Amino acid sequence: MTIQNPIDWSKLPIPVDDGRASHLEGAELPSMDLHATDGRAVDLSRLAGTAIVYAYPLTTKPGTPAPYGWDAIPGARGCTPQSCSFRDHVVELEELGVDHIFGLSTQDTPYQQEAVGRLHLPFALLSDESLQLAAALRLPTFEVSGMTLLSRLTMVTREGRILKVFYPVFPPDRNASDVIAWLRSR
Repeated sequence: MTIQNPIDWSKLPIPVDDGRASHLEGAELPSMDLHATDGRAVDLSRLAGTAIVYAYPLTTKPGTPAPYGWDAIPGARGCTPQSCSFRDHVVELEELGVDHIFGLSTQDTPYQQEAVGRLHLPFALLSDESLQLAAALRLPTFEVSGMTLLSRLTMVTREGRILKVFYPVFPPDRNASDVIAWLRSR
């Protein structure tokens, strides 16, 4: 499955590593339940095995405009390509020992369920609508149109501890391949 309107990444501002995720590698995940699009409550700190948690700002429904100035925000654009990248590489990630894959945003679960169906995602999206996880981990965020959104990053976790953080993530459609390369190098 491919994305119908490819994004020309060369025309978007490239995010820079501002250090706001440098404290995450080695950190323990806090114990808290996050609502998942498959109806579960997921506590990332209690997951057995290896998990990939990719944080993204937001998805927009077809025909719904992105927030004003979206393309001018470094790293904001590309949530659908990032999700589709993990979708398209799910078997390869599982073969490399990944037990769980989750997308994470501050959008509510009903909104996220639309994206799971539309994008045919074989994994759940998690909602941090209350920003509890973002606050507990001090995840990088930004504000636009009155919303606080997660900056794009990906965490590889094992048994409740963050092993690796990819930040900033750009271009987003290459994120799963970058994670795969890292897993292979271990």
